[in-house]
Amino acid sequence: MSGETPPQGPPYLPKTAGLGGRPTPSVDDPICAVILAFFVGGAILNMTIFQLNKKRSHKFVLSGLLFGFCMARITANVLRIAWASNQHDTSLAIAAQVFANAGVVLLFVVNLIFAQRILRAYHPHIGWSRPASLAFKFLYFCILASLVMLITAVVYNFYTLNPHTKQQLRDVQLTGSTFLAILAFLPLPIVGACFIIPRRAPMDKFGQGRMRTKIQLLIFTTTLLSLGAAFRTGVSFKLRPANDPAWYHSKACYYCFNYVIEIIVVFSYALSRFDRRFHIPDGSHAPGDYSGRNEKIQERMYRVNTEEEVFGEDERPRTAEQRQQQQQNWEAGLKEELKEETV
Repeated sequence: MSGETPPQGPPYLPKTAGLGGRPTPSVDDPICAVILAFFVGGAILNMTIFQLNKKRSHKFVLSGLLFGFCMARITANVLRIAWASNQHDTSLAIAAQVFANAGVVLLFVVNLIFAQRILRAYHPHIGWSRPASLAFKFLYFCILASLVMLITAVVYNFYTLNPHTKQQLRDVQLTGSTFLAILAFLPLPIVGACFIIPRRAPMDKFGQGRMRTKIQLLIFTTTLLSLGAAFRTGVSFKLRPANDPAWYHSKACYYCFNYVIEIIVVFSYALSRFDRRFHIPDGSHAPGDYSGRNEKIQERMYRVNTEEEVFGEDERPRTAEQRQQQQQNWEAGLKEELKEETV
């Protein structure tokens, strides 16, 4: 008989090295505390912006979405601190990994929404077309499906020791992470297409500030998020034993390619007032709605004409002196007509 004791469980702790490894109180607690402070600040900042805009009837839901992202990251770091103090608690390990993997998807969605708005601004006939709208909706659905797949695979992986099942779960994780990495990169070719495709109509501008600044901000955040997603995907393709991790499994890589990048993105958007730069009018659903051209056309269609426009400037004098002079002319004309009749 073998002297090895069978693993206790389920759930079972993973035998392969993961990005960041198992947390330890001496190393991870101080780092997580600093990261927590940044995300708490980001949550307060975004919620403050959201509430101030709400009072001004300036609807911008994405500020609330970033607030939700910061709260998810706060939860992930709190769970990692708890896991560091209870390294053999598999339930904490599962919860920490689920929140660590799920949160960044919200930033991918934000960038994809901004890319869609820029496409509609540069090429309204393409961005507002039915195929393009359906394509973006399909991407949002795929994001949700990939997230469900990844969470299911991560959780189920803790509850099985079957090699065949683990291989299938690994395939699911690799597929989902690869798709999300492509999704993180997708705004870049969308923005590039805006410059390559010739425009057929004037730009349908939206928000405040120059369009160039909006594009630069989107390219900057997309590049950072793509770097983090590509690194995480690349690490997942290379298996190493838990007791022999590679350099890319280190805690420095884990925190830099995850939380540091996300902190930069969150504060880049909030401090640049993306709630003003990327704001669009409520109910926008067609070309011209971003810049308000459609409203101006409707105002001209339904505007009541003034007296001058109806009667003409010659027939409706504007000043009091002109009206008095016209009245005197009418009276003089009437007197002359009466004299002619009496004669």
